[in-house]
Amino acid sequence: MIRITETIRLDEAEIRERFVRSSGPGGQNVNKVATAVQLRFDVRNSCSLPEEVRERLVRLAGKRVTREGVLIIEASRFRTQEGNRRDARERLVRWVEKAAEIPRRRRKTRPTAGSKERRLEAKRLRGETKKVRKPVSPSEP
Repeated sequence: MIRITETIRLDEAEIRERFVRSSGPGGQNVNKVATAVQLRFDVRNSCSLPEEVRERLVRLAGKRVTREGVLIIEASRFRTQEGNRRDARERLVRWVEKAAEIPRRRRKTRPTAGSKERRLEAKRLRGETKKVRKPVSPSEP
């Protein structure tokens, strides 16, 4: 079990990991050893996550979630399988933590009288500046 918050724990059986060849540095091993990790977590069918957290996670992850609702995280920052595996799991934990936070509702506000005056004054000054730039019309004799 991976502990996310006091109430949310991910079952490790829900996480699938596949090791693939990594691009980038690696010396002689780069073409021989599969060190990059492709972590897959089925968000839509997960029993570990409450419904609202699932919805927020799918929204937050965006393109990283497939049509079937599987979150795919690819990690290839390190040269070892273990380092990339740890990195992928940490990123999954961070995504779920972020999705677990309940977003604060926006309170509607109105602009203050002072801010309205400052905006109008700035517009007036900008108009003056533009007026000065206009070509001068030839005066009639």
